[in-house]
Amino acid sequence: MAFKFAVFAAIVAVANAVAIGYPAAYPAVGVAKIATPVLAKAVDDYDPNPQYSYSYHIADALTGDNKEQQESRNGDVVTGSYALVEPDGTRRVVEYTADPVNGFNAVVHREPLGVKAVAPVAKFAAPLAYPAAHVAGYPAAHVGYPAYGKAIIG
Repeated sequence: MAFKFAVFAAIVAVANAVAIGYPAAYPAVGVAKIATPVLAKAVDDYDPNPQYSYSYHIADALTGDNKEQQESRNGDVVTGSYALVEPDGTRRVVEYTADPVNGFNAVVHREPLGVKAVAPVAKFAAPLAYPAAHVAGYPAAHVGYPAYGKAIIG
């Protein structure tokens, strides 16, 4: 209780010292300066004519993943295209443009590849059937599952 009173008394003393104009040469101990808000600085690196260009291509024979994209920007005009091989074996090519006057526009083309480009799926043997966990008090023969190592056909 005494600690709370001491803190309160110190706050009141500091407030009174600031209010009566305590000399700046003798700053009050424990007085925190009030920070002036920092205004957002104007962005100096604004580019009125932004430009970029990028592209990539992926061709993975293991998974059959085959796609590519390229895009470039000059000011407010963006042009680009992307292509991918679909599961039915066709290649989809999308060419697009975007600008402030016409908005986003895309043209889609489909090209037959002649062969299905999807990688074959590996074939695995059917899993073996295993009996359920043994319940205490019931012999395993009463579970009704085939013995270990035999496959269920049916």
